[in-house]
Amino acid sequence: MKAYWIAHVDITDPDHYSQYTQRAPKAFTEYGGRFLARGGRSESLEGRATPQRSVVIEFDSYEQAVACYRSDLYQEAKRYREEWAKADIIIVEGMAP
Repeated sequence: MKAYWIAHVDITDPDHYSQYTQRAPKAFTEYGGRFLARGGRSESLEGRATPQRSVVIEFDSYEQAVACYRSDLYQEAKRYREEWAKADIIIVEGMAP
């Protein structure tokens, strides 16, 4: 069953954050992740204010999505995000067809 990373990100320093965006896609690719949404136009209809950036990444399974997040490759990239952006990231399992 497919799974999805859903991330809401507020960036404090775009130049430094770009170090993350150059590294993280390597981990997503290694674990079969596919971007469904990456930035682009968004609007908050309820709840918290609209983040600067919303990202949705599809994986073939929940286990792959979690393994990607926990991988050394992603954790190394994440170090470049933590100081320069605030992120809320969840992994959610999709519905059976």
